[in-house]
Amino acid sequence: MTGNVVWRSRKENRRILNKILEKKTLGPQVKEFVFEAPVIARKAKPGQFLILRVTETGERIPLTIADANPERGTLTIVVQEVGKTTMLLGALEVGDAILDIIGPLGIESEIEPFGTVVCVGGGVGIACVYPIAKALKAAGNKLLSIIGARSRDLLIWEDRMRQVSDETFVTTDDGSYGQKGFVTDVLKRLVDEGRTLNLVYAVGPAVMMRAVANVTRQPGIRTIASLNSIMVDGTGMCGGCRVQVGEETKFVCVDGPEFDAHQVDFDELMKRQRSYTEQEQCSVHSLRK
Repeated sequence: MTGNVVWRSRKENRRILNKILEKKTLGPQVKEFVFEAPVIARKAKPGQFLILRVTETGERIPLTIADANPERGTLTIVVQEVGKTTMLLGALEVGDAILDIIGPLGIESEIEPFGTVVCVGGGVGIACVYPIAKALKAAGNKLLSIIGARSRDLLIWEDRMRQVSDETFVTTDDGSYGQKGFVTDVLKRLVDEGRTLNLVYAVGPAVMMRAVANVTRQPGIRTIASLNSIMVDGTGMCGGCRVQVGEETKFVCVDGPEFDAHQVDFDELMKRQRSYTEQEQCSVHSLRK
């Protein structure tokens, strides 16, 4: 491995990088963790991710860096408990430690004064798009944020997104908070109103990012999607994160995780995301026994 990846011995990792300093429940099965990780925190950039391993025999999982504090030496991640490893992580408390943290990985987001930028976050993707939104605002952009979830209790980090945004729009599928509907309903309205939108960033479920790309394709608004949920190994060795982008096959972990959303084959992506559904269900079942 080369570049900005920070490797630590297991002994040093236990001492410095993997201690949980804070834990907060954000919603049903959604947890926020603050880890002590001074070296990675100094190097982390918006859009990058970590690979975590909870136990010696556990799998490696990719998680986006939701926030980094170089002065304090901490990293913040937001986790939704959907599989065995995230459930094990969610059960840990302040003062506990995990085995490994590797990062920062991936190519950082392109942060420039583009003009008017829309950041779209769905579910846990809100926390993932937050550092990008924060950096884009600091670079002088006018920032419009559209955040959504299935229901109010699953909506996270609204306060943080409002702090860095010129305008914030909130949607819930069931209408329990904000506008009833999807994030794409708001995005389409902005497009139909003739707003000048120079760039759209989308982070969330693949079906949401595909819908965002469909809204912005015809008017030709440049749109970036983060595909980190497809990753397995996270270091370019397993090939599990192959994705078709235009005429090329890319590896999300080393070529991304961000790509031109208009070029991504989302149908193939979502099909491959379901490849290990049976094995994942078996792992969760064994954990609950």
